[in-house]
Amino acid sequence: MVAGESGLGKSTLIDSLFLTDLYPDRVVPTAQDRIKRTVQLDANTVEIEERGVKLRLTVVDTPGFGDAIDNTDSFQQIIKYIDQQFDRYLRDESGLNRKNIVDNRVHCCFYFISPYGHGLKPLDIDFMKQLSNKVSIVPVIAKSDCLTMAEIKRLKVRILEEINAAGIKIYNLPDVDTDEDEEYKLQVAQLRESIPFAVCGANAMVEIGGRKVAGQAVSQGYCGCGEPRAL
Repeated sequence: MVAGESGLGKSTLIDSLFLTDLYPDRVVPTAQDRIKRTVQLDANTVEIEERGVKLRLTVVDTPGFGDAIDNTDSFQQIIKYIDQQFDRYLRDESGLNRKNIVDNRVHCCFYFISPYGHGLKPLDIDFMKQLSNKVSIVPVIAKSDCLTMAEIKRLKVRILEEINAAGIKIYNLPDVDTDEDEEYKLQVAQLRESIPFAVCGANAMVEIGGRKVAGQAVSQGYCGCGEPRAL
């Protein structure tokens, strides 16, 4: 599941991660349409293959979240959907035919945080607090390419302070086994230090040094989606 305010690049990032177009027919609503818009749930399923392993991936988008003037109960429909998927899976597990069960539970939620503020908004805190006991929440700073490295570090510190103060449980990478190689241990440690992740997405390909990568061309050069700075 991906959640967050409109315009933070949720769909673009998902397309960048899995090199696919999950929303070919999506129509971007106008400002007038968003006034009357309510929270919707848009589930898209695609099969991807990574190193010979096929994976059935379902991405649940939440268009309309955070667009209303009063967002007090805007996440109730999302919570209802998550609970319904858990109940559905429990019924299927309790049935007689359990061979062809389709697991539609929400296992992870990427929550997109605006890079333009000075931390979390009340809606961000309320949403993550409500969902932290139901799914694994991964907070990400959207459109991080508009911030400098110093600004990203300050924003990360502020966000983690507010998350801990609110008692929100976010996803933590599992402990590494002692017999793992040092390079892998270092990689996991770096990922832990990078939370919340600062990300950027792009659905266009740019040619850099003779190779094509997903990214955005800017006046100073380019911003590649696979660059370490995008963490």
